[in-house]
Amino acid sequence: MTETPTSPTTDLPSAWEPSAVEAELYEGWVAAGYFTADAASDKPPFTIVLPPPNVTGSLHMGHALNHTVMDALTRRRRMQGYEVLWLPGMDHAGIATQNVVERQLASQGLSRHDLGREAFVERVWEWKTEYGGKILDQMRRLGDGVDWSRERFTMDDGLSRAVQTIFKRLYDSELIYRAERIINWCPRCRTALSDIEVEHSEDEGELVSIRYGDGDASIVVATTRAETMLGDTAVAVHPDDERYKHLVGTEVALPLTGRRIPVVADEHVDPEFGTGAVKVTPAHDPNDFEIGRRHNLPSLTVMDIKGNITVHGPFEGLDRFEARPAVVRALREEGRIVAEKRPYLHSVGHCSRCDTVVEPRLSLQWWVKVEPLARAAGDAVRDGRTQVHPPELAKRYFDWVDNMHDWTISRQLWWGHRIPVWYGPDDQVVCVGPDEEPPTGQGWTQDPDVLDTWFSSALWPISTLGWPAESADLAKFYPTSVLSTGYDILFFWVARMMMFGLYAMDGQQPFDHVYLHGLIRDAQGKKMSKSRGNVIDPLDWLDRFGADATRFTLARGANPGSDMALAEEWAAGSRNFGTKLWNASRFALMNGATTAVPVPDRAELTDADRWILDSADALLSEVDKLFEGFQFAKLCDALYHFTWDLYCDWYLELAKVQIAEGGARADATRAVLGHVLDKVLRLLHPVIPFVTEVLWKALTGKESVVIADWPTVSGAERDAQAKVRVEGVQKLITEIRRFRADQGVKPGQKVKARLSGVDAVGLTAHQTAVTALARLEAPGDEFAASASLEVSLAGGTVTVELDLSGTVDVAAERKRLTKDLTVAEKELAQCAAKLGNPKFTDKAPADVVDKIRVRRDAAAAEITRVQARLEALPAS
Repeated sequence: MTETPTSPTTDLPSAWEPSAVEAELYEGWVAAGYFTADAASDKPPFTIVLPPPNVTGSLHMGHALNHTVMDALTRRRRMQGYEVLWLPGMDHAGIATQNVVERQLASQGLSRHDLGREAFVERVWEWKTEYGGKILDQMRRLGDGVDWSRERFTMDDGLSRAVQTIFKRLYDSELIYRAERIINWCPRCRTALSDIEVEHSEDEGELVSIRYGDGDASIVVATTRAETMLGDTAVAVHPDDERYKHLVGTEVALPLTGRRIPVVADEHVDPEFGTGAVKVTPAHDPNDFEIGRRHNLPSLTVMDIKGNITVHGPFEGLDRFEARPAVVRALREEGRIVAEKRPYLHSVGHCSRCDTVVEPRLSLQWWVKVEPLARAAGDAVRDGRTQVHPPELAKRYFDWVDNMHDWTISRQLWWGHRIPVWYGPDDQVVCVGPDEEPPTGQGWTQDPDVLDTWFSSALWPISTLGWPAESADLAKFYPTSVLSTGYDILFFWVARMMMFGLYAMDGQQPFDHVYLHGLIRDAQGKKMSKSRGNVIDPLDWLDRFGADATRFTLARGANPGSDMALAEEWAAGSRNFGTKLWNASRFALMNGATTAVPVPDRAELTDADRWILDSADALLSEVDKLFEGFQFAKLCDALYHFTWDLYCDWYLELAKVQIAEGGARADATRAVLGHVLDKVLRLLHPVIPFVTEVLWKALTGKESVVIADWPTVSGAERDAQAKVRVEGVQKLITEIRRFRADQGVKPGQKVKARLSGVDAVGLTAHQTAVTALARLEAPGDEFAASASLEVSLAGGTVTVELDLSGTVDVAAERKRLTKDLTVAEKELAQCAAKLGNPKFTDKAPADVVDKIRVRRDAAAAEITRVQARLEALPAS
């Protein structure tokens, strides 16, 4: 793309109205092809594949944060001359999507079994076409500069081929196998769950202690799931626990069952916890399963897939939560309950989709043998092929990949990638690749399960680029440049992508950098949840504040790896920043700011000109450094400070004075105004793209800031003395303004004044600016100073004498100051009372007491100031 000049304009609306222009601007960018990547380009590549949102999802604040980060990264690289691909897409979200459609069917009195598998899957595809993917439209509202021509879906033909290919390769390499293991089971969804699909919470329950056996041959165990004792096949103790050595190798009677079970010694048992003895239920607990394997214990499944008890007897057919109190009652009747503790808080896993309590369950499933894959994933970070930001989170990554358990990949669902394995009539097992025909004939059936959604998501960086084919996109854009995601799925998604990417691409990492941002919390730092009523809807913010304000608020809080507290007033503040930028740009344009004329030589510029140009160079260097370090909060603060404080509040004001002089000085100022504004708008564009687009086009008359060049440092030598002098001017004006306010002079009222010492501090050339911006007038022949102040600057002191006669409404000022005095005296009294109360000072936290002391001292200082001002007022 090239920038096509048109005509600059000053015809900007008086106010920035995001809702009036954002949608049209965005669709214009898309139509112009700014976001469409070219695999044949000779530009260096920069690639991000969008973490695919669920097809059932809608935009939430976590998405908005991550998308803002990715959009900022890609917009900057595009401006820097990279061939940028930001590839969008969606995940089929097996459980979530199937649940949505099943609820629709239930409202019609139907189940998926009424339809049958083929018709049900067809129904899900219909739902996806009609309702799925609304989040993609919401991404457009946020301003996501993604390449829509390359949009992908995890169940597209190409991606499905990639899934079947990797399954076949892993199977043939004996890295995929089928075995009975303990898995997370959701009795409501009736499927195995991955760890990330389980959410843990502290729930109230009951801890019961049960005596197994009698007399000297008895032993007490404690459990929160009494119903599972029906499946116990041992009691375990630590081998060094002297209390139970006489029991190891013997058997105890298992109550209610008529069975006897062994007492085994296992180092997994913590002798300090509880009684030091644990019940072992290998079919319903992952730790117990491992104990069972070590001691060759049988595994007895006592619940079916619905969570109902299957053991023959009085509890048969009861739901697990009905069976629990029933078992406890029966044990109590037999005198087996030694102790009961309720309520007892303990961690309980829930299905993230339906909130059902997850049941650990022994089940025949498909697994990935992760050890060699995880080792490679760890090595890629250790040797620097992939860098984690912030670096301290790399340790958490290693903790996970170095201790990863085999991954259960089969799901008992109908929506998803069906496992490509066929079973024959004579126990044959055939895994079928994408170019192979499945076996046919009587007795051959395909495995009914589908693959874990994370299995296909793990292929996302390569499958979206065309793998397993040797596509042009894969050659150009792999490995991808940055993965941006929340630290909460570092273990689950990032590690899986690393494993599959490295395996499929012969050791080439799927991304060069992993940027991990934190979670969004409310203003008090609490996790957002619907039950707390503290969820902030980004769509509401987009409606009320606009995309730029929403994005700037999120980016300004994005410190790598740290959670972000969020409040509405911060979005309002970001909107105010956009308004400030808009108004300042309008002023600059109306006063002739231009980029059509080059900035004159430094010798022809004022101190203010050189200072703002040097400051803009320093800003660019800082922003570049912070972008490379993924320090979005700091770079936004740097941009905010420069734009608001330096450019808008100071340089524009100084420029007014210089433009008023006319001639060459005014022309130079207009050029500096325009060129610095141009640089500011380009630097801000990646974070706030809409307002900067409108303003930049108005300033330059060119096609779009989206395809503008990223700014570069001018290379001019910094003028340190100009900086000192301008900061002196700023301090002098600020102190005069403060003094005027303290004296009750209205902001717009001019005051006669005489300045002494200006020459000594080198500010002679700036006296006109000081006089204008501090609202001063030259003293007449009969000037009589009634007040004065001294301002210490580098190199000396400036004395300012002012004639305030007639500038202050004495009665009104006395009334205002008296009111301020009353408020300060009340504050002082309240603080003194608290600090004089031992009940407060002895019991309150030290930081609270310190804050009261600070308030007391501030109130005392305010009383002194106000009293001095009252005394200085004329009598009438």
